[in-house]
Amino acid sequence: MKKSSENFFDKAYEVAKLIPFGRVTSYGAIAKYLGAARSARMVGWAMNASHNNDEIPAHRVVNRKGLLTGKHHFDGTNLMQQLLESEGIVVRDHQIQHFETVFWDPFIELPNNL
Repeated sequence: MKKSSENFFDKAYEVAKLIPFGRVTSYGAIAKYLGAARSARMVGWAMNASHNNDEIPAHRVVNRKGLLTGKHHFDGTNLMQQLLESEGIVVRDHQIQHFETVFWDPFIELPNNL
């Protein structure tokens, strides 16, 4: 990370901003990248707290099975799904289809020293 004084939420936001259009990652994948593999729930809290910031694509962060577990934190009934579908991601029954093909793993895709 850029500076050691950044808090965990800020670090999670920096990773989320790097998720490519049309791809998704999981709370756990971000936590693992940040060296806190057991902090997936904290990444979820960070994404939930980010909804007033349009720069953070929180809709691209889902659970490890591709379920839209954070959907109730978005305005409107289906906003998270609509945002994902607008990027070409297929969602059925609140779950991303072909999850393994659209999954973006920051641990693989990013350098260790973001």
